[in-house]
Amino acid sequence: MTTNETVVDVSQDWVLACDVQKGFMQAPCTVSNSFDYSARCRQVRALGGDCYNFIAHKDDCLALVVGDASGKGLAAALMIANVQSSLRTAALFTGDDLAALLKVVNHQVYTSSSQDRYATLFYGVCNSSTGILRYVNAGHNPPVVIRRDGSMHCLETGGAPVGLFADSEYGEGSVQIETGDFGDCLH
Repeated sequence: MTTNETVVDVSQDWVLACDVQKGFMQAPCTVSNSFDYSARCRQVRALGGDCYNFIAHKDDCLALVVGDASGKGLAAALMIANVQSSLRTAALFTGDDLAALLKVVNHQVYTSSSQDRYATLFYGVCNSSTGILRYVNAGHNPPVVIRRDGSMHCLETGGAPVGLFADSEYGEGSVQIETGDFGDCLH
């Protein structure tokens, strides 16, 4: 059989893409002595649509991002890279309004993605001085705050996954985090 198609070895590109994605999931940074936090992402494939990130904010605050793009493999990895990039850029312009932040991210992702692509996203900012965690949950499995006494508080306030609908609205929730509380963002 004869063909004019060229076979291209993309294995090195795949390895580089995996490295880029690992860079998006940064190791926890030291923001203050008030928080103990860590994260780990174990995807089924080497490249995929799961992400997490910790971002230092002003005034001794720490932002937490957990997301999951629809689909698998390279398409999901590109989608979540778009979401993370949009989130970082929008955060520079929306100030402390987390609902407005997610609305901007949703608009950007919706207009730059194909119709069947979306991502669930949890974005929270915890103030170590007050212990208040402000958050928006965009369709992600609700993280849970487990109290010292064993009671649980699900972090559900928010809206639809980003990129799913053109004009999604988002609400902001908040919860007081006390010494000894444990937050779980498994998905």
